[in-house]
Amino acid sequence: MPMYMRFGPEDLLRCRFAISPVFETHEAIRTLRRTERHGYHRPWLRSLGDAAAGLDLAPLWIFMPNPGPSYTPDFLGGPPRDTYTSVADGLARLRATDPALAHAEMTMSFGTIPGAAESPLGRKLLADPAAAISLMADLTERAWHVLVEPFWPRLRDLLEADIDYRARQLASAGLGELFALLHHRLSYADGLLTVSTKSRDRYERDLAGDGLLLMPSAFVWPDVVTGFQPPWQPTVIYPARGVGSLWAEPGTGAGQALAKLLGAGRAAVLAALDEPASTSALARRLGLAPSSVSAHLTVLKAAGLLTSHRERHRVLYERTPLGGALAAGG
Repeated sequence: MPMYMRFGPEDLLRCRFAISPVFETHEAIRTLRRTERHGYHRPWLRSLGDAAAGLDLAPLWIFMPNPGPSYTPDFLGGPPRDTYTSVADGLARLRATDPALAHAEMTMSFGTIPGAAESPLGRKLLADPAAAISLMADLTERAWHVLVEPFWPRLRDLLEADIDYRARQLASAGLGELFALLHHRLSYADGLLTVSTKSRDRYERDLAGDGLLLMPSAFVWPDVVTGFQPPWQPTVIYPARGVGSLWAEPGTGAGQALAKLLGAGRAAVLAALDEPASTSALARRLGLAPSSVSAHLTVLKAAGLLTSHRERHRVLYERTPLGGALAAGG
């Protein structure tokens, strides 16, 4: 069911981007057992080996049933106050959660997960919310060290590059167009942001001057996440661009193999799209006729390897996650 967020004039001035290592850690935990998310993250899963097996994640997984959808308590990955929040600050904020708020959000979460509140673990967490906060913060910290910290430089580069790219999109296309470019489930018209989700519940929120926080994520792919309730700032988490090549390492002869698969011209066009580009720009870059490049782009887009969007007078093409993975030899 769609979720709706109503913008006022002040909200349009208070939209910002942020990165949250704590939220990314929880999405990594969720990804471990949500097979629909494995796709491009299989190299990461393989690199973990048996390390994740030593984590007892049950007190977090109880709020992340598979399959979903369900409501996960917002305090676990509350929207950060600053653009770049360290994991230490994020964990400190988690540990400082008001037990009454934690109890209310856990109760709301269990209301969307049949049988969770009556389970021994559910009863334990609800009986002592202060202890539950401490337990889940400790587990989050251990999961960070195992699942995310070894890869954080690579992940942070991806997320920061996405924010830089979205800032350029905002400058050229405006905020209304930006939402649709973030994810196909987002649309904006007449001051109303609509988010198409798998949730069974209807969610509406008047932003009331709080603005909107936009957070790129590697592990949220292929979903888009929203639904944060007061006192948390309204937030939309969307898949960062480039996730398809995040874990890919160039293989021996990857370029030649790609050329055999797609043909030399199409492989060259796909490889040249490290950044979005127009037909004419690609033609100049590759020394090909614009008509040839246009034909290659049409085929690559039809195969799901590219997407396109209009930016003023230009149509820009960029790789989909699948196209990025192929170009990287993954």
